[in-house]
Amino acid sequence: MSTKNGGETVAMLPAERRAVSVIALIAMLRMFGLFALLPVLSLYAARLDGATPLLIGLAVGAYGLTQAGLQIPLGALSDRIGRGPVIVGGLAVFAAGSAVAALGDSIWTVIAGRLLQGAGAISATLTALIADATREQVRTRSMAVMGIGIGLSFMIALIAGPVLAGFFGVPALFWLAAALAAAAALMLLTLPGSIEPPATPQSWNLRPALRPDLLRLDGYVFLLHAILTASFVALPFLLTDRLELPVGAHWKIYVGAL
Repeated sequence: MSTKNGGETVAMLPAERRAVSVIALIAMLRMFGLFALLPVLSLYAARLDGATPLLIGLAVGAYGLTQAGLQIPLGALSDRIGRGPVIVGGLAVFAAGSAVAALGDSIWTVIAGRLLQGAGAISATLTALIADATREQVRTRSMAVMGIGIGLSFMIALIAGPVLAGFFGVPALFWLAAALAAAAALMLLTLPGSIEPPATPQSWNLRPALRPDLLRLDGYVFLLHAILTASFVALPFLLTDRLELPVGAHWKIYVGAL
């Protein structure tokens, strides 16, 4: 991997390539567990005790509520106590939420599990870890590698999720998400030991994050995710009820869209 700086190509150092690959893989493993649930969760939630249309939507989208609320605080905490503890702690919370949802037999238990999954909000910390592990000249390329990895994870999970749910059931997907979170935590052990932490703790001042241009972008991202989540609340029912496709065959529709 390389990028250009003033007309000269700046290659990533071996330690940078290794660090970026590991961090991207951690993000991919975590996101695969989430994305695999998206195409099937609303159908599963509809069969649970106490399910209503509102609560089904909440079960699908609850993850995003705690994720949005804790992303910045946990990122700031990682400036103080280090990236590793926050990432491991976030993955542990995510795995615990997955287990709660897998064991739940009511809509409220699944919602609680999804809220707990979202509380393991480590995306900002992973991004900060990439910044710690790379030089400025190759940082944009490094961030792009993680973004590409997450995109690939989404595409694979969108196809694999319905297939796995058709064979093993949705609770198995929650257990898979927990197992992948544990594997991602172990991946941290393979990071190069030369990554330098922030030289000085960053301020907890939120004023820079409240700039109008950033808030505008935040609004666009919120709308994007809201539309995506709402689509996966309704679309599985359309495929099942109108097209009479079994859950295990929904991937055939999604692969065409990809």
